[in-house]
Amino acid sequence: MRRIEMYDTTLRDGSQGEGISFSLQDKLLLATRLDSLGFDYVEGGYPASNEKDCEFFRRAREMDLRQARVCAFGMTRRKNIAAEEDQGLASLLDSQARAITIVGKSSAFQATEVLRTSREENLAMITDSIRLLHDAGREVIFDAEHFFDGWKHDSGYSMAALRAALEAGARMVVLCDTNGGSMPEEVGAVTAEVVAALGAPVGIHCHNDCGLAVANSLAAVDAGAAQVQGTINGFGERCGNADLISVIANLALKKTGYRVLRSNSVEYLTELSRYVYEIVNMNYPTQQPFVGKSAFAHKGGMHVSGVARTTASYEHIDPQSVGNERRVLVSELSGRSNIVAVATKHNVQHDPKLMDRILAKVVSKENAGYQYEAAQGSFDLLVKECAGTFRPHFERLNYHVTVETDGNRHTTTEATVKIRIGDDVRHEVAEGDGPINALDAAMRKALNGRFPALANVKLVDYKVRVINSEAATAAGVRVVIESADEKEVWGTVGVSENVIEASWIALVDSYEYKLCKDE
Repeated sequence: MRRIEMYDTTLRDGSQGEGISFSLQDKLLLATRLDSLGFDYVEGGYPASNEKDCEFFRRAREMDLRQARVCAFGMTRRKNIAAEEDQGLASLLDSQARAITIVGKSSAFQATEVLRTSREENLAMITDSIRLLHDAGREVIFDAEHFFDGWKHDSGYSMAALRAALEAGARMVVLCDTNGGSMPEEVGAVTAEVVAALGAPVGIHCHNDCGLAVANSLAAVDAGAAQVQGTINGFGERCGNADLISVIANLALKKTGYRVLRSNSVEYLTELSRYVYEIVNMNYPTQQPFVGKSAFAHKGGMHVSGVARTTASYEHIDPQSVGNERRVLVSELSGRSNIVAVATKHNVQHDPKLMDRILAKVVSKENAGYQYEAAQGSFDLLVKECAGTFRPHFERLNYHVTVETDGNRHTTTEATVKIRIGDDVRHEVAEGDGPINALDAAMRKALNGRFPALANVKLVDYKVRVINSEAATAAGVRVVIESADEKEVWGTVGVSENVIEASWIALVDSYEYKLCKDE
């Protein structure tokens, strides 16, 4: 088993992605989380670029990390200046990071046309910079920028850049597909040639401009690369970096002969992925491989029927091996297998006529704009209605919402609801931050006296989606509400041309689901 080092650059390269930003505390927390899972390197940033990165390295010295080495990132010395006088290199030494990654040009074209220096001076810049850091007792990794493009232009010069780095004291050289344009077969062949020629540790750093960063990274590992650099969830500039979530899962679960991270850490990949999305305040992409919410979601009836017989029919791994879960969705594409899988607790599998009624109801409701993938609560109520076992706990008589704005643009929202609970008619009014919040407050006042358990229900999320946008302001809308109590989270859905009415439907389903499940 060959151990492959995982080098995470989420905090530096990942932060260059559009809309991505980490606070100092975010960086410290993520570094700790990565260390707990057995990542080998955590690149913290570029100390010469900003005060936050300088403070990160100061605080990182106080962290009790078990395995990960906090790595500082920087560039080779500037042209025509001594390494000892370069401020960027001085900041790397001042960071006191035990490991330092130096990026330098390994392409003759980049050296002469972008840096505007000679080929010889570029090699001297690499040599002088790495030797200064190595002689100061630091572990040095050399990132060979534009390596694969440089190889196509002048492979001899690209190899000379790698040898200069190793002779100056670099522990490892990393081949960078900087513009993300290389193909897996190219990366594999070139990496194998470099590994054979150097006899030294080689790493890989790929960008995702062709959607191949993970594939290119795996090709390099198969060709002998000992380290993969990338980011959690593939964050990064332009189209991003290699997604280490997918790289790790593939190496650990799909390929043979490789070890990554600590034992059992792969089971926490879903948690890690979503933790990073939460830090940067982004929604989880549902179709992200291995860890996305839809990665093991089954909607087509034939698929669900197959998975019910053997999970391997439509699942390439056990979802739990990466900390994910299987989900069965209900829609107009569903067959009886979906109904049985999702409505197991209702024991409908022995009643074919009931299953047909449920399926017909789902098709009809989805034709009107409903969707039940994220609305398990509303689907459970639909099953009860079709089975004739649903008894509403209250009846709506009417509701009224007013929104008033004064001359100072101060807005007041008030909702009035009138409902019947048995023989008792309740009429309540409440203010709120917007019409839906006011409706919710008024409904709770009306219901809590008879149903105190509703006091434990809180709204977790609220989403509005236009169904038929071509109708402009007359378009129908679908509202999905997520609610939670102390034990469970559930979704409910409402559809109407009126956003308040759609919200009311979803709210009522949320209350009814809670009351039904408590019974």
